[in-house]
Amino acid sequence: MNSEDFIYTLALQHIPNLGDTTAKKLIRQFGTAREIFKEKKANLLKIDGVGKVRIQELFDPNHLKNAEKELLFIEKNNITVDYFQENSYPEKLKHCLDGPILLFSRGNIDLSKKKIISIVGTRQITSHGIAFCEKLIEDLAILDPVIISGFAYGVDITAQKAAVRNGLQTIGCLAHGLNQIYPKSHKKYMSDIEDNGGFYTDFWSTDNFDRNNFLKRNRIIAGLSEATIVIESAEKGGALVTADIANSYDREVFAVPGRPTDKFSIGCNNLIKSQNAHVLTSSADLAYILNWEVEQEERSVQKQLFVELENDEQKLYEFLKVQGKSELDTLSLNCNLPTFKTASLLLNMELKGAIRPLPGKLFEVI
Repeated sequence: MNSEDFIYTLALQHIPNLGDTTAKKLIRQFGTAREIFKEKKANLLKIDGVGKVRIQELFDPNHLKNAEKELLFIEKNNITVDYFQENSYPEKLKHCLDGPILLFSRGNIDLSKKKIISIVGTRQITSHGIAFCEKLIEDLAILDPVIISGFAYGVDITAQKAAVRNGLQTIGCLAHGLNQIYPKSHKKYMSDIEDNGGFYTDFWSTDNFDRNNFLKRNRIIAGLSEATIVIESAEKGGALVTADIANSYDREVFAVPGRPTDKFSIGCNNLIKSQNAHVLTSSADLAYILNWEVEQEERSVQKQLFVELENDEQKLYEFLKVQGKSELDTLSLNCNLPTFKTASLLLNMELKGAIRPLPGKLFEVI
């Protein structure tokens, strides 16, 4: 995209109440943002979602002037900009109707051929939530997923710090422009995040910080990933909004169950009870539902001549050896083991190089 088209696209993005869905309709109809601004009002009004008020905003010259100023900020601060019709734009976000037409980023982000998950939850994370989140990411590290979150207090920063410790790429989605950081106390984590991923936002440097921005930001958290995980949540909260958005995008949602009396388990329990989330008790649940496999070269490094298996693992191994390819439920039933435990055991056995998953959620011995 040349600089002139880019300025017009910036201007289109910042028109009040236009929205990304309508902006995309206009671009697809007229080719580029530049052509939209030069189109006759009568033709623009034929597009569904465009009304007279929005038309008047479109022809306000201040939008182009402000776009030119924002372009200077972008260039001065070496900010990367991804346009929704270009290959550099995150693939999963392309499939979201309300995904931003322009996405701004900073850092060392690489989403190509990556497993991507979002981890969200309460800002008032408990010690149990911290322990679960850190263990989950540690166990998933061998699969090299990208960890997406909101860089906020609680679950968000816990997940992103754990990702950095385990050498994983992590991305913070911000509810403001790249000229500031919220919360300010997290400024000390920025360099580590940028070295191991970076930050995404669709807000300008001139956008005032507003708590309502979090709701808009949440669609990017949900849209970037193939699954959203809610670690802890009260009965109401932003994490539940993100889970709802992920479901609307037809993405998988997971929730960590807790005691009914625990305040920050109510939201997760309700997601599970209403069948809007899978139960997540370990990394194995995630790997099983998403059908993630350990890469073949990683398996071969770990495989030993004589694999040491625990008692229950040995029981599963012997059943597979005799019966051949089997599903998780079949293994659970015949080996008299709970399904959640069987899933965890199978992941451990896969990492040891004793078994491998197959299409159709089957398993077999190697």
